[in-house]
Amino acid sequence: MKTYTFEYQDFVQQTWMDDIQDEQNILVQIFCGNKKEILQEASNLIKKKLPNSVIIGTTTDGEIKNSHILTHSTIIAVSVFGKTTITSASVDGVDCFQNGVDLAKKLIKPDTKLLILFTDGSTSNGEVFLKGIESVDNKVIICGGMAGDNGKFIQTYICENETILEHGAVGAALNSDQLSVYNSYKFDWSPIGIEHTIDEIINNRVYKISGMPAVKFYEKYLGAEVAKALPKTGIEFPLIMDKNGFKVARAVIAKHDDGSMSFAGNLNVGDKVRLGFGNAELIIQQSFDKHYQAPCKNMQSYFVYSCMARRRYMPSLINIEMDPFVKNATTVGFFSYAEFYHHEDHNELLNQTFTVVGLCEADCIECVALENNETSGPLENDEYALTVGALAHLIAQSAEDYELQKKRLEAEQEYSQSLLKSQDLFIKYAVHETNTPLSVIMCNVELYEAELGKNLYLSNIEAAMKNVTTIYDDLSYLLINKTVEYPKHTIDLVDYIRSRIEFFDIVAKKVNVSFIFSSSVKEFLIYFNESQLQRIIDNNLTNAIKYTKENEPIYVSIEPHNHNQRIYKVIFKSQSSEIANPDKIFDQFYRESSKQEGFGLGLNLVKEICNNENIAFQLHSTKDETSFTYEFTEAYQ
Repeated sequence: MKTYTFEYQDFVQQTWMDDIQDEQNILVQIFCGNKKEILQEASNLIKKKLPNSVIIGTTTDGEIKNSHILTHSTIIAVSVFGKTTITSASVDGVDCFQNGVDLAKKLIKPDTKLLILFTDGSTSNGEVFLKGIESVDNKVIICGGMAGDNGKFIQTYICENETILEHGAVGAALNSDQLSVYNSYKFDWSPIGIEHTIDEIINNRVYKISGMPAVKFYEKYLGAEVAKALPKTGIEFPLIMDKNGFKVARAVIAKHDDGSMSFAGNLNVGDKVRLGFGNAELIIQQSFDKHYQAPCKNMQSYFVYSCMARRRYMPSLINIEMDPFVKNATTVGFFSYAEFYHHEDHNELLNQTFTVVGLCEADCIECVALENNETSGPLENDEYALTVGALAHLIAQSAEDYELQKKRLEAEQEYSQSLLKSQDLFIKYAVHETNTPLSVIMCNVELYEAELGKNLYLSNIEAAMKNVTTIYDDLSYLLINKTVEYPKHTIDLVDYIRSRIEFFDIVAKKVNVSFIFSSSVKEFLIYFNESQLQRIIDNNLTNAIKYTKENEPIYVSIEPHNHNQRIYKVIFKSQSSEIANPDKIFDQFYRESSKQEGFGLGLNLVKEICNNENIAFQLHSTKDETSFTYEFTEAYQ
């Protein structure tokens, strides 16, 4: 086989075309960086000149003609085969998967070695299209890409022979028993920064990333100006994820008014992605021939389909990638909006990637690697390349340092969480196991007093046990209140407070204080959870016992609200030292005096319950008196 390349503007000078007019196996690829009319004109003229040829074409974001990287030109590649037949087909449906199925069924034969595929770059979902191809045959190597329109992202075009399509796909099949086909790719885009999660997406249209609208996400990390100009700018910074064993990128192809963005390929909810940047250092240091290994040293043609971002991001480095191929055989292709690649029985849609296909019809029996000398010339005086390489190295090294730090933090976090989990489990077991001995002690005290009467020592034990019981109840509630739904029922607040005062009366007497209880009503019904009500009442009673001055009474009263007849105030009032930090008294683990017992949990639990149940509360403290007031609403009758 042999491939000829020329610019369309020089068409009349291509006299060699007269010599191949009678050839039967001719493939023509048109890479058009001009408008639709040029693509149509070129396909018509070539079909007239080479009536036996099979033509496929696409608009581009740049054209490749051997060592020349062009824009806004039209490159024609004419490949003449001796032992390979070529067929073409096109589809223009709206279902991208079905387009792939239909095109594959039209093109693939038992001896098909390669499919060259072009889709429109404006509306097609390239990944879904390729999966449609794969569903028919996952063994045939595919190549090609999505059409471009010079970075405008408005309208692209493709063609099959003389038919121009705005949507859909075209393809050419190379069928042969003797054609050797080798493909490879080069990525060189490195992830940077933290991982992000795809939260909301439909097919290739992303709505939210890590809780942010897609456009806001790009605005946060790339700046407002880049986000505003998407997708024309910012395509150089794709989302990168791991897929089928290698890193793939997803670049923006459209921005929508609702803040969502379409990408050239699918993502899924839960996918972990990171923003990427073009790592010029990898391009400089890693000659492509180290990656591209072909059994034949005499390739006859190379077709290159490379991402538009590579040309725009690193224009002075493109020749470094092209040079190993140009030195060996005719090299032609275009810069696309996404690239098609075949890898281990899977068809992959790639972004930011350089893909290449090598073809040979020669009877080669040698099995040697592609022989090229490493390219070093372009770098010797290219200060821009060296600068970009240095910046890329800085970014890559910073990203590596970040990853190491992230792994350390994740390990430390995992260890800390295991400690907290063990501690939580220990406390739960400890609280659970404490209940039985508490119950046994209290029961035996009551049995002894019922049979033999009051005893000074047992009374001390009983008072201490009631304090411990209150602490136990607080801890138990603290552990389970987030997981247990507490039922509510009607409670007589007057009777309930009186019963809790009786419970703590012996505790109060042991420290020489007493309760004085008064209520302006005989009965006041509230709709409340009893366990939560007990936390409010018991903590206020026990705190009053701890801090009230010796031989002074503790006043507990139920009084009507000044302005609302359905609301009554419960007031706990006594003479005690003035509270030094009233703003902190309801904080967790805070204790006004370290000499007193307790963990400083009680009032924090009271505050949490009051906030959740809409109970208004107030603290008033002076050097003479301290009071806590809570407002309860009467239950509906």
